[in-house]
Amino acid sequence: MEFLESIVATLSAIVWGPPMLILLVGTGIYLTILLKGMQFWALPHALKLIFHKEHDGEGEISHFAALMTALAATVGIGNIVGVATAITMGGPGAVFWMWVTGLVGMATKYAEAVLAVKYREQGDNGFKGGPMYYLTNGLNMPKLGMAFAVFTALAAFGIGNMTQANAVAQILNTQMDIPTWVTGLILLVLTAMVILGGIQSIGKFTSFLVPFMILGYIAISLLVLGMNLDKIGDAFGLIFHYAFSPIAAGGGFVGATMAAAIRYGVARGVFSNESGLGSAPIAAAAAKTNDPVRQALVSMTQTFIDTLVVCTMTALVILISPFWQQGMSPSLLTMKSFELYLGSFGSVTVVLATVLFAYSTILGWSYYGEKAIEYIFGEKMVKIYRIIFIAIVMVGSMMKLSFVWDFSDLMNGMMAIPNLIALLLLSKVISAETNRYFKTVK
Repeated sequence: MEFLESIVATLSAIVWGPPMLILLVGTGIYLTILLKGMQFWALPHALKLIFHKEHDGEGEISHFAALMTALAATVGIGNIVGVATAITMGGPGAVFWMWVTGLVGMATKYAEAVLAVKYREQGDNGFKGGPMYYLTNGLNMPKLGMAFAVFTALAAFGIGNMTQANAVAQILNTQMDIPTWVTGLILLVLTAMVILGGIQSIGKFTSFLVPFMILGYIAISLLVLGMNLDKIGDAFGLIFHYAFSPIAAGGGFVGATMAAAIRYGVARGVFSNESGLGSAPIAAAAAKTNDPVRQALVSMTQTFIDTLVVCTMTALVILISPFWQQGMSPSLLTMKSFELYLGSFGSVTVVLATVLFAYSTILGWSYYGEKAIEYIFGEKMVKIYRIIFIAIVMVGSMMKLSFVWDFSDLMNGMMAIPNLIALLLLSKVISAETNRYFKTVK
């Protein structure tokens, strides 16, 4: 087993090395240029479309519900621990490179959703879409589509299930002394109550849960920042200065080069918003719409909310505190930063955010895995998959998951490869659809 763990860890490190990060960000830059920076000038229009309802559109759920399902999957423990990891390993400058990843990632997320809706198919259980379908229907590459589906199905059980359940179980056990099996059982029941109803049930529940948890987290973060208005300018100064300069060791902080700031900022940004991995367009394909671009614009706001808003809140709270310089572990850094200014309420906030963010990720990824399984085995396997997925929640709550984390990271990276190939080869289609839409709008 140790040999297998070593192999998987090595492969994961290779897949998520500089070439992959360059490819992900490079694809985002290419799409940004191709689409003439549309994520900047079209963002106000995109934000308005979130609440637009297409009563005559084909699909199962609204633009808003599709966005909330995708946000449920991406706004997770990475927004809490992942940001802390970036700062711990790369210094304050890593936040700047996280922003860059988010900005170019908006173009990538948009492109994924355009293709997902354009090439989706009607099935017995509703619309089916995502990279496996635009690889097959748009590029006639069914083998690559199958490879993507297999990687997604495996990732759903790892990063989308066991790791999230384990994070909830561990933090509740550490902070509140709740046995892991109790947490696992509760999560199992709560998950079953939602996902057995399919995408309409998931969409309805996430439409309630996700705005509540995101707005609540932002509000409490703004409360902390409001109590420290004099420090916010310094925090931004640290971010911009150390984005282009090495930061020396001091106190418990080991120091970081500019290369480390770029590496960890980009890596954590990608893991946070999943732009380029191909997961979110699976939810976008279920949206009730007659125009691929309209849903794609809504999907684009997911990266904006996840990375440029939620991650920024966490980063600023950390950087106005002294703890990021004291060598504290990432898992404690965010909690201690909130606790410094809000006392026990601060630690409760982080615990509750971790629980809600992780649980929402389980719900979002359950749908991604379901559509991958449906593509591989057919619609008859969907109900069996849901039962297995629910049972795995209990397993994940009680397991030691170092191997599962590495395996999940590897599967996420393998998902990105066929998806990025599709985005680049179908970029003319994305551009043509975009030009058509905005000529109509004008």
